[in-house]
Amino acid sequence: MSPRKTDFQLRKDIVLGYVVEQYIRHLLPVGSAFLAKEYRLDWSSATIRNILAELEEEGYLTHPHTSAGRVPTQFGYRYYVDHLMHEIQLLKEEKDRIQKEYRESMHELEVLVDKTSQLVSEVTHYTTIISVDGWNNKIIYRGINYVVDSPEMQDIQKIKNLLKMLEEKESLLNVLNRDLQNKIEIYIGQEIACKDIEGCSMAVCGYRKKNGPSGRIAVLGPTSMDYERVVSTLDFITDLIGCED
Repeated sequence: MSPRKTDFQLRKDIVLGYVVEQYIRHLLPVGSAFLAKEYRLDWSSATIRNILAELEEEGYLTHPHTSAGRVPTQFGYRYYVDHLMHEIQLLKEEKDRIQKEYRESMHELEVLVDKTSQLVSEVTHYTTIISVDGWNNKIIYRGINYVVDSPEMQDIQKIKNLLKMLEEKESLLNVLNRDLQNKIEIYIGQEIACKDIEGCSMAVCGYRKKNGPSGRIAVLGPTSMDYERVVSTLDFITDLIGCED
């Protein structure tokens, strides 16, 4: 690859990362003028427009008919998660609060699972789903309101499908119990392979309490979920569970 092509690919990655981050934050289409001003990019407006156009042509971005701005596609989110997402740290106050509440609930399994679902949901602002191995397909979920209230879920049929899946459990457990290739696996849109929630994204990881139970924790949200925050939260929570007696 020539230096020129390498530089252009780097610029495309930068622009795509900014578009995804801004869309996750504001759920509004992102345009070239905004990018140039917000990030003080030392590139011409024509260069930024060309990059946006190429990213759209390649399937990473799309745009609403009524707007000149772009929004990420499922393909764009996938590339962002795999190549552009940064590792962030939870705030110290958040970590202290989680650790304090865990110390008060670690010894009773059902209380532990319920507390975990509550904490993950409150920290991420998405729906948390937890399974426990040996619980005969029982799951606990919290924060369904976060998904239902999302602007991307204002279709009554989508909401009905989601609630049906949570109640019936079988389809959901099929997703949770897949073999994990990474510590935290992220399924975006149709990758979930469950038609009732194909408009969502789901992050899934395993957990194992020291000398205790194991299972899966999942965070379910819109495709515009804050992937960095979700991954950081699950990483911290599972490490905390694993180191506690």
